[in-house]
Amino acid sequence: MQLINTDNTIRFVTFLQHSGIAIIFVFMPILAKKVTESIFEIGIIVSMFSLAQILSELYFGRASDKKEKRLAFIRFGFLGCAITFGLHYFADNTMLLLIIRICAGITSGMMIPAMLAYIYESGKNKKKVASVVSFHALGWLVGIIIGGVTNNEKSIFIVSSLLFLIGFIISIKLSEITVIEKTDRSTKEIFLKNKFLFLSLLLRHIGAASVWTILPIMLVEVLHAKFYEISIVYVSNTLTAFIMMNLMAYKINLKNTTKFKIGIGVTVFVFIGLSTINEWWMAIPYMSLVGATWAFIFIGGNFHLMRNNPKSTSTGIFSTTLSIASVIGPIFAGILTFYFNYILVMYFAIIIISIAYVVSLKTK
Repeated sequence: MQLINTDNTIRFVTFLQHSGIAIIFVFMPILAKKVTESIFEIGIIVSMFSLAQILSELYFGRASDKKEKRLAFIRFGFLGCAITFGLHYFADNTMLLLIIRICAGITSGMMIPAMLAYIYESGKNKKKVASVVSFHALGWLVGIIIGGVTNNEKSIFIVSSLLFLIGFIISIKLSEITVIEKTDRSTKEIFLKNKFLFLSLLLRHIGAASVWTILPIMLVEVLHAKFYEISIVYVSNTLTAFIMMNLMAYKINLKNTTKFKIGIGVTVFVFIGLSTINEWWMAIPYMSLVGATWAFIFIGGNFHLMRNNPKSTSTGIFSTTLSIASVIGPIFAGILTFYFNYILVMYFAIIIISIAYVVSLKTK
């Protein structure tokens, strides 16, 4: 396998990829409220993006391994996202927004597994690779800040499209890595081999996704937060994730499965804390904590999978598991909020993530 050094070009492309996604994703529940007042419909809109990602990541992740190439999927993904995320600008009704979100899910899912595998394969020092992966958290951080500063949904869509377009242009400078990947194991076999990791990840993220659906709305409607204040809350999350991922590259020497289990277990305390807040700024320390737990889950889980399985296929299943949870979680959030209140969604997250931790202990 031909290796190239991890460099600033790969970091910048990773950064742009996740900035473009984050600038819309975090604010989508609020943006969706511009076209519908129904929390249930907002949950469906959020879910359909993730459902489209599920199919896209599974298909293109496997294709990336079989064709032994990454950059084609990365470049087409960037170009597709530049178009589909830009089309959000024209979404002025529920059905049109739903269709555009599905298209955005397909194009973003095309490049996510291939990008992560490309990063992993491009570095001789696998610990150092964690510092490159951390730029996906930095991308979320900056995307959220841009969304908060822009404070206008139309401008957000234009900026998101431009970020993807720049990412496509920069990705042309990257060199293809020749990879001989063993793809004799089916997707089903890889899933069964790592079933406890994927199941615990699914349960954890169902709980988390249910809260992320209602948290921006709760911050605005109940705690009277402004767009830039929501950005501050979410920046504390991504900033901590960025720092922790870099620490894992050089300071935190734990087994990948241990990191994963720690990340799952500590997440419970995040939602216990969020269920008690009565001012928007009180969410900051808990969002910072969830950023740390996500760093442990993402690095621990993905590095364990890539070390022991076909890289793009296994990380594609990882991303798909998150996408499945992002379909189920918002639906639970919509139902629980419709019949009860926002706080019950927090209690639901606490229970299901506690179960996830117990399941994660069986990961070998």
